[in-house]
Amino acid sequence: MKTGIEEDGSASELLRDRFRLSTISIAEAEANRSGMEISEPVMTCVADLAFKYTTEQLAKDLELFVQHAGRKSVNTEDVILSAHRNEHLSAILTSICNDLKTKEPQSERKRKKAPKKEDRDRGAVHIIDA
Repeated sequence: MKTGIEEDGSASELLRDRFRLSTISIAEAEANRSGMEISEPVMTCVADLAFKYTTEQLAKDLELFVQHAGRKSVNTEDVILSAHRNEHLSAILTSICNDLKTKEPQSERKRKKAPKKEDRDRGAVHIIDA
C-alpha cells in the first residue's frame, strides 16, 4: 500500500512526464513548421527548463497574484500579468484571451455586479461648501 507521500511523488512524476511530452510535441511541431531540425537532447533540455520555470517561478507568481487580489483561484488576467516582462508573450496571451471571450456564449459569461451604494459612497469624496 502506498503512503500519501509516495502517491504525491508518483503524481508529480506523471505530471512532469506529461508536461515534458507535450513540450516536446509542441517543439517538434514548431520546428517542422519552420523547416528546422531540433536534436533530442535540445528538446529534452527545453522541456526540462519549461517545467522548471512553470513549477518554480510561474506557479509562485500566480499564487502571489491570487493572494494579493484576495481570491482563491487564478484567472486569465493573472496569467497575462505573469508575462509582463515579455511584451510578445503578453500580446499573444491577451489575443488568445480576447478570442476565447468572443467565442464564449453571452449567457455563460460572468457578469460583474454593480457596486452596492455603500461601496460607491466609500470611494467618493464629499466636499461641503462653507
